[in-house]
Amino acid sequence: MALKTRFTELCGIEHPIVQGGMMWVGRAELAAAVSNAGGLGILTALTQPTPDDLRREIDRCRTMTDKPFGVNLTILPSVNPPPYAEYRQAIIDSGVKIVETAGHKPQEHVDDFKAHGIIVVHKCTAVRHALSAERMGVDAISIDGFECAGHPGEDDIPGLILIPAAADKLSIPMIASGGFGDGRGLAAALALGAEGINMGTRFCATVEAPIHQNVKQFLVDNDERGTNLIFRKFKNTGRVAKNSVSDEVVEISLREGSVFPDIQPLVSGAKGRVALETGDLDAGLIWAGQIQGLIHDIPTCQDLITRIVEDATTIIQRRLAGLVTPELAPVG
Repeated sequence: MALKTRFTELCGIEHPIVQGGMMWVGRAELAAAVSNAGGLGILTALTQPTPDDLRREIDRCRTMTDKPFGVNLTILPSVNPPPYAEYRQAIIDSGVKIVETAGHKPQEHVDDFKAHGIIVVHKCTAVRHALSAERMGVDAISIDGFECAGHPGEDDIPGLILIPAAADKLSIPMIASGGFGDGRGLAAALALGAEGINMGTRFCATVEAPIHQNVKQFLVDNDERGTNLIFRKFKNTGRVAKNSVSDEVVEISLREGSVFPDIQPLVSGAKGRVALETGDLDAGLIWAGQIQGLIHDIPTCQDLITRIVEDATTIIQRRLAGLVTPELAPVG
């Protein structure tokens, strides 16, 4: 059973389900498992400490799957930015066919990827940014609603509005991201005009996700209220799981006169990595979305994707079709 869309045709995948690029999580084990299950697995380039390490991780992923997979390259403004051009070249040299870009001013990266025949999916949080990326020449958009983990932007537009608003204006395929984790979400995304879904938090709660079991169970135990919005004061809003660290970040940020250096020691990526790898839930930030409220188990990627597609198909073919009453022919 499969759902064919423009996105599945573009990427050569069986099911319209993408595993988003996630720092420290987007490794070969997870990406290969998602791709083997018929979705699109994504390696996270900057999880690897050097471009050569990324080359090795791409090679490792290829030993685990012969299905299509992609690489995420997120470009963020920084005082000491990583060597983005070198990571980009590693992706090109490795023969990767699909790239997910995100972040700040990706034009030069998009141009180089496209010059090498690579499919580019750009992730963004606003219709205006999606249209800008379409003009840049990307092949597809991943539109990220306010429900998402990570950075939802500053417009606070949830998926129920953002997805159809983007669908009304884009001509290229679009997948919906933020708040997706089951067949109901996939059916809803398709109804709203998307060509598939992107899931991050939901794939963290799978057998193959390379994070500690405590973190996976934490996502299962949380409900839809179990997130905090941080960095709002600094116009770089992020949605993370609610724990003692993110609670403290929110509390400090609300103080009059507080500045980013006041919270900086709490929010380092290194501390977040410790939380994911050791299972110490209060060691650092754990990035997670509101979809936590719909996560009730820790399946394999194969079981999860199969279930989502089967449930979505049942909803479309039976429940929704069953609501339509044929018009009666006029009498006489």
